[in-house]
Amino acid sequence: MKKQYRKRYLIPAATCLVLLVGIIYYYFFNPILSLSETHYIYIDKDDTIDSVYHRVQPISKQHPYWGFKTLVRHSSYQENIRVGRYAISPKDGAFNIFRKLKNGMQDPLNLTIPSVRTVERLSAELSKKLLLDSATIVKALTDNEVCKQYDLDTTTIIAMFIPNTYDMYWTTSIEKLMDRMKQEYNKFWDESRTTKSKQLGMSPVEIITLASIVDEETANDAEKPRVAGMYYNRLKLKTAEYADGMPLQADPTIKFALKEFQLKRIYHNMLYIDSPYNTYKYTGLPPGPIRIPSVAGIDAVLNLEKHDYLYMCAKEDFSGTHNFAKTYAEHLKNAAKYTEALNKRGIK
Repeated sequence: MKKQYRKRYLIPAATCLVLLVGIIYYYFFNPILSLSETHYIYIDKDDTIDSVYHRVQPISKQHPYWGFKTLVRHSSYQENIRVGRYAISPKDGAFNIFRKLKNGMQDPLNLTIPSVRTVERLSAELSKKLLLDSATIVKALTDNEVCKQYDLDTTTIIAMFIPNTYDMYWTTSIEKLMDRMKQEYNKFWDESRTTKSKQLGMSPVEIITLASIVDEETANDAEKPRVAGMYYNRLKLKTAEYADGMPLQADPTIKFALKEFQLKRIYHNMLYIDSPYNTYKYTGLPPGPIRIPSVAGIDAVLNLEKHDYLYMCAKEDFSGTHNFAKTYAEHLKNAAKYTEALNKRGIK
């Protein structure tokens, strides 16, 4: 009798249990993605449950999507939608996706600080990766009171953005973004770099400012220490003629002052622009960086080449490198060769 009882009740019960487990797996744990690669869902503060469904459905298989909607209906998620960037991998089921969204379990993104010339351009690039809009970023970077919190001003704040790649959340606020950049800036200026900066008699911001000019002058990393050495010689030159140092006379600073970065040639009449960034008119470094320099550019200044060159001119072969000179007479010969090459190519 006992065996018959078991067969009559236990086997059907076991069968039902297996079916139930199968159904639960099929709807809630079976991979939801209809795609073969990880997909990212972005949910902002204006999203409703309908717009969340609209983001999930197109990338989902039918039955796991029904499972997802079932979980949502029997939870408080509709009233507590969490803003964020969420990764859905090919292995994730409806339950995993629901848990991530409900608990705000965001996935960080790789935020790369670009080597750009202006605050406006930096803000535009950052806003492409973050929930922040570019106007919010520009406002912070052009607010003296905000910049003072980081011991910088509106002309030097761009120096705080070291061009590396950082893990950051899509929903990072402007305050947290600025704090993180200051943290990374302090980390970058470790004991080794700080010591080299002091040995040159320059602050980290001054190093970055000079590096921004070096980067504009050449894309050739191998040549950057020599270019840096030439500008350093000008800064430190003390003669009867140059009691306050020789003007840097860096063409890229003229482009920055004019905000005409596309210029291929700098003409004599352009050198009269009354701007603190005009290094033909004013001695010393400009007020701040003329771009976010590369790490290679910064390290080139910190490890600048020691030599006696005071002049440089782009090579007439348009290789992107330069002819260097110790005297002005020698420099004029190099400049004449480059001018002739420009004219032959019709470059204005």
